[in-house]
Amino acid sequence: MADIPIEEQDFIYGLNVVQIEDLRVARGVTRRPASSCGHASLVYDPKERRIWCKDCEQDVEPFDAFKMLAERADAYWKRLNNREQKIKEVEAFTIRSRAAKVMDEAWRKRNMVPCCPNCRRGIFPEQIIGGVNFVGKEYAKRLSGKGGANG
Repeated sequence: MADIPIEEQDFIYGLNVVQIEDLRVARGVTRRPASSCGHASLVYDPKERRIWCKDCEQDVEPFDAFKMLAERADAYWKRLNNREQKIKEVEAFTIRSRAAKVMDEAWRKRNMVPCCPNCRRGIFPEQIIGGVNFVGKEYAKRLSGKGGANG
C-alpha cells in the first residue's frame, strides 16, 4: 500500500463537498427512510416545537404531519357524505314503504276505500291492477301546490 503514489487534489476553487441528503431531497427522496409505522398517534409538543409519533417515538416532519391530518380529514368528510347519502336513500325508501303500508291497510277495510288527497274521489284496487298512469314529480308538485324547482 505504501507504493501507491499520492495524488494531489486541486483545491483552487475550494472543496467540492456535496451533501448527499441535499441530492436526495432534490430528487424527491425523503431524508428519512420509510418506516413500518404509520404514525397514527402523533403528538404535537408546543414547548419543543416538534411533532413526534407516540408509537415509534420518531420525529415526524411538519409537512408529513400536516399531510396525514389533511388525508384523515378528507377521509372523514367522504365517509360523512356517504353516510348522509345513504340516510337520504333510506328515508326516501321508508316514505314509500310507509305510504304503501297505509294504502294496503286502507284497502283492507270492507266498507271504505282510500280517496285521492287532491280530488277526494275513491281509489279502488281494480283501478290500480290494470296499471297506473305516471306524471313527473316536479309537475305533480306544482299542481298540488307543494312547490318544486320554481314553486
